[in-house]
This record gives sequence, structure tokens and C-alpha cells, in this order.
Amino acid sequence: MSAPQNLLYSKDHEWLTTDGNPAVIGISQHAADALGDVVFVQLPEVGSRVTAGEPCGELESTKSVSDIFAPADGEVVEVNEAVVNDPSLVNSDPYGDGWLIKVHLDTPAAEVDGLLSADEYTAFTDTGA
Repeated sequence: MSAPQNLLYSKDHEWLTTDGNPAVIGISQHAADALGDVVFVQLPEVGSRVTAGEPCGELESTKSVSDIFAPADGEVVEVNEAVVNDPSLVNSDPYGDGWLIKVHLDTPAAEVDGLLSADEYTAFTDTGA
């Protein structure tokens, strides 16, 4: 599956929106497929700060437990309660209803170091990352 062009991606397989602040953050289809069936989601509290490259939550699947890494610095302004209540949304619609958190970014998404375009992310995942 190709990565949506309107998003930026981290090498930890999180995505974020580039249009506006707060940014919506989730995990990529590549990550969702690698995890398998997600059965539990732990997200940060509204008002907490996240730091780029640092864990800010967890996804538990039938295969493993994986950290969610913040792709950028900012303050959590909303969590997706629908995903907490129905973790399978992460697998079925990772770029839509399966989003995880909304973060008021310290820096515009397009200026955050280390994020990849959709084409760069696709090339990155095609190398087996």
C-alpha cells in the first residue's frame, strides 16, 4: 500500500498531517500490518507534552507490544477515544478513523527535522525497514 501523499512520516512509522495546527498523528499502514491485530491502545493524556523521537504511548497486538514515538514536539490537545475503545481501528483505517492523537506542534510539521515525504517513506519501507 502506498503512503498518502499529504502526510509526513517518521522512520518509527508514525505519520502526521501537514495542514494546520494541531497536527493529527497516527501510525502507518506498514506499521499496522507489521503489528498484526491491535488489541490495546495506551495514549498520552490531554495536556501532556510529547518530544520527537520519544515514546508517548503503546500499541499492544496479538504479536507484541510496541511504543508509539512522537514524530514532533508539542502538547497533546486531543486523544482518539474511539481507538481506545476499539483498537482494531488502527488496523482497519490507520489514516482515517484510526488516528491516535492531535498535538499542537511547537514547530510547523514541514519544518520538523527528520520527517519523510510519502515517496521517501515508501522507499524507506521498501528497503525492509
